[in-house]
Amino acid sequence: MGILSFLGFTLLVGVIAYISTLKTDENTSDGYFLGGRSLTGVVIAGSLLLTNLSTEQIVGLNGQAFTEGILVMAWETLAAIAMVITAVFLLPRYLKGGITTVPQFLERRYDTTTKAITSGLFLTGYAIVLLPIVLYTGSLALSTMFDVPEMLGVSKNAAIWICVFGIGIVGSLYAIFGGLKAVAVSDTINAVGLLIGGIMIPVFGLLEIGDGSIGDGLTTLFKENPEKFNSIGSSEASVPFATIFTGMMLVQLFYWGTNQAIIQRALGAKNLREGQKGLILASFIKILGPLIVVLPGIIAFHMFGDTLEKADEAYPTLVSKVLPLSLVGFFAAVLFGAILSSFNSALNSSVTLFGVDIYKEYINKEASEKQTVKAGKIFGTLLALFAMLIAPFLQSAESIFGYLQQVNGCYSIPILTIIVVGYLTKNVPAIAAKVAIISGAILYLLYVVLDGTIMKDQFPHFLHVMAILFVLNVIIMLIIGKLYPRAQEYTQEYTKEVDITPWKSVKLVGGLICIIVIGIYIYFS
Repeated sequence: MGILSFLGFTLLVGVIAYISTLKTDENTSDGYFLGGRSLTGVVIAGSLLLTNLSTEQIVGLNGQAFTEGILVMAWETLAAIAMVITAVFLLPRYLKGGITTVPQFLERRYDTTTKAITSGLFLTGYAIVLLPIVLYTGSLALSTMFDVPEMLGVSKNAAIWICVFGIGIVGSLYAIFGGLKAVAVSDTINAVGLLIGGIMIPVFGLLEIGDGSIGDGLTTLFKENPEKFNSIGSSEASVPFATIFTGMMLVQLFYWGTNQAIIQRALGAKNLREGQKGLILASFIKILGPLIVVLPGIIAFHMFGDTLEKADEAYPTLVSKVLPLSLVGFFAAVLFGAILSSFNSALNSSVTLFGVDIYKEYINKEASEKQTVKAGKIFGTLLALFAMLIAPFLQSAESIFGYLQQVNGCYSIPILTIIVVGYLTKNVPAIAAKVAIISGAILYLLYVVLDGTIMKDQFPHFLHVMAILFVLNVIIMLIIGKLYPRAQEYTQEYTKEVDITPWKSVKLVGGLICIIVIGIYIYFS
């Protein structure tokens, strides 16, 4: 029964996504990479949330909540503030320039080499970190929920390999042959399913704890696990409270404001008003994120205590324990959609970055739009295969979510640095951006190596290190800008790709969202 509902829902989403792309010209860059610049606020919000909310979030963050409690909600709630900043300050500039990729802005602001280095950094991050983690956590969830080792009579390790290739092949078909419109439409349908399914898990979990009463379940959870409901935590926590004011906000701003896999949804907006509505709607829903990615982890801790081998098994184990059998198939299909979404989005962005920023720029300058799209598809296929081969080896990592956040710093902070300085100054030259992006990546890599070997526990928290490197690189860029300014001041031109009249309520609604986030922290402190 579970398998049938799983296959039925997955097929339905695929058919709707296919029909929706029939009118979009997939042979043009705008059509394939940006959905023909036709996305509305609701579609953008759905796609943003589902691109973000995948199994590396659901499995990884609930695993951290199982161990540490509610303080890990910082990864979710602070995202809302970063999305408001993106909607108010960054998106108007992106759409004014009519860009397809973030590195395209860097080309205009600095030069072609800066764009190529940034695209290379993005692609390395997606290939080595993001794509394999999405595949591995997705496989872990599906393998545990359907008990694939028992069903197929194979070992846990073999089950992970089977699921990785299953997800990878289906996801590649969507992302490589469907373009952004197919990804965004399938995301929106799955987002609704994931929100419903995601909230069902804590509800059934609380009913189980409270013997049929959600209220009693919550009371029992609070009373018996008070240490899990402290949003401040200790200085030894994975997210010390002080990091909220340093690297955490920078990571969020990079992720929601400059990360190609995420911002590409907003770049495909039909106008600035729709783009801002999409970001603000997504930021409001993001505040409810801890119900899906933190609370189940605490419920799992209450129910299973120390009986689990790994914290990352908390969520899939809870699902298979509390969800009625008839709903397991539907929920697995929605989760499968979420896995595909994150995989698709990173892959679609990689195809975009390679096609637009590398192939057309360095390999075949005379390439037609059709050739550029084709080259991107071939690259995407190879990248997907590479990720599928790496993913199963992540079984040895302790905390997947922690690993993901730490390694991301290699490319997130250098890229954020040059984008922020690029927007806020007019005279900083291209050489400053190259120095900052290379020194930022090398220094952070050096920190990761030293912290993991001869200088273990000698450094501040990795989020503080990110903030220190960010400030250092900004200072380096400003000094170079003072000594060797650009010959001509940079001014951004309006390309008239889309209407950039802002949504009149964006600042008011955005301000309210920021106040709600602060209120949540005060309540749980």
